[in-house]
Order: sequence, then C-alpha cells, then structure tokens
Amino acid sequence: MAFWKKLFGSVEDRLVDYYDEGVALVQDAKYHEALTSFRLALKSTPGDVVVLQQIAICYTRIGMVDEATKTYQHVLQKDPSSSGAHYGLAFIMVSSESPEKAIPHLESFLANAPRAEDARSHVEHARLTLAQLRGEASSEASEPTLPFHENMLDVE
Repeated sequence: MAFWKKLFGSVEDRLVDYYDEGVALVQDAKYHEALTSFRLALKSTPGDVVVLQQIAICYTRIGMVDEATKTYQHVLQKDPSSSGAHYGLAFIMVSSESPEKAIPHLESFLANAPRAEDARSHVEHARLTLAQLRGEASSEASEPTLPFHENMLDVE
C-alpha cells in the first residue's frame, strides 16, 4: 500500500499541494488562480472550513462580494465559532448599506479572537470598528493600519 501512495500520492498530499499552492498564489495577489487551487483542494475534502474561508477571501479580493458572503455564511453553518468567517463577514457588512449588522460578527470574532502575534492587528482593527459602530469611539479616530483582509490568511 505504501508503494501505491508513493507512486500516486495520497489524497492528503494532493490537498496540501493544492491548498499550499492557493496560499502562495494569494500572497502573490493572483486571486483567480488561487481560487482554482482552493476549489481543487475542496474537492479532496468537501466542506473544509479552512479552504472555504480562503475561497471567500479570494471572492472578496476579486469583487465577488455576494459569493464571499454566501461562502462565509456556509462556513458559519458548519462552524459557528469560526473567527475568520465572522471577521470576513463583518467587514463585508461594514461596507454595506447596513453596517450595524456587522456588530454581532465583530463580537463573535472578538470572543474567539486568535491569539497569534500576527493576528493582533486584526483584533485591534475589529475592536476599533466595533467601538465606532457602537458610537463609543469618535469617527475621527485613527484608521486601522491594515486594510480590509490584509494578511487574512493568518487569522483562524
């Protein structure tokens, strides 16, 4: 059996390859190509919330906001505590006609905020935005240093 896995590769090996390829393409701002890689990775593990979040990020980056929203909502159906999906959905809603709908998603993100050092700027961005939406911070407060979804790959 090991011989066949070496010869043809295992499903897990192909998933990692497609997923890693997608991550590299996103880092190079090749979002359409990354979307293809993530879709191939998703074929190997249907419903994988990590891959789905990456697909939603690609959709957002290429301007397919409705598809991104649907994908984030699908992730939240599978994993209601997904901080990355709450973060992405919140900032889509902030840019919409009903930014107040972002509040519960920002609260959920902050309740399960990632603790990694490289996620700190996202957490601060979410706190500032939530305070502004609640009217707790002046609208003249300094803008977050990161644009929407910058380095979003690191938020889980």
